[in-house]
Amino acid sequence: MEKKHTILIVEDHTLLRHGLVDMILSDPTMEVIGEVDNGRDAVTQAKLLEPDLVLMDINLPLMNGTEALSEIKRTHPKIKIMVLTVHKADEYVRDSLRSGADGYLLKNATRDEFVLALHQVLKGKQYLSAEISANFEGVDKTNNVSDWERLSNREREVLKLVAEGYTNKQIASVMFISIKTVEKHRSNLMLKLNLHNSSSLTAYAIENKLVTIKSSI
Repeated sequence: MEKKHTILIVEDHTLLRHGLVDMILSDPTMEVIGEVDNGRDAVTQAKLLEPDLVLMDINLPLMNGTEALSEIKRTHPKIKIMVLTVHKADEYVRDSLRSGADGYLLKNATRDEFVLALHQVLKGKQYLSAEISANFEGVDKTNNVSDWERLSNREREVLKLVAEGYTNKQIASVMFISIKTVEKHRSNLMLKLNLHNSSSLTAYAIENKLVTIKSSI
C-alpha cells in the first residue's frame, strides 16, 4: 500500500479545524498526524512530527503564522506549507510567499479546490487561489510597500496581542521578552502605522482581520 501524505493542521477555530480534518481524511492519499491551535505549537509539532505538509492560518495566538512559517522553513525546508486564510490583499500573499509558503488558499475555496491545492503543493508545485492568482502582481514587486509589510514579525505579534487585550507585562511573559522591549515594539508600531494609542492599534488589527470580534450572544 502506498504511503499516505502526512498533514499537520494549524488553526485556532475548533469547528473549522475539525472540518479540515474531515475533508483531508476523505482523501485516501492523505492523513492528519497532528492538530494545534497556535503558532508556537505549530513550530514545535512541525519539528517533532516532520509532516509532509503544514496547513496553517496566518492569524494565530502566541506566535503569528508568518513568523511560525519562517521558523518551520528555516529548520525543515523540505516541509511544504499551505497558508489557509481570509486575507486577499497582495501584501499578505507576498509576505507569506517571501516567508516560504508553498501555497496560498482562501477560506472561501470550494472543497474541490481545497483538495486540488493540497495535491499540487504536495507534488512540489506552487498553488495560489484562483481569486488571488487572477490579480496578484507577483512577489518581487517592491513598489508601494504597505504599512503591514513594513512591520517586523515581532511587531505583528505584539500588535495582535495588544488587540486581544494583553497588557505589556502579559505580552512580555507570553513572548519571553522584557517589558521595555514590548514598549519599544509598541512605539515602533504606532510610528509605522501613524497611530497614537492602544484603541487605534486594536481598531487597525480588527480592520485587517488580525483578530475577530467575538459575539456576546
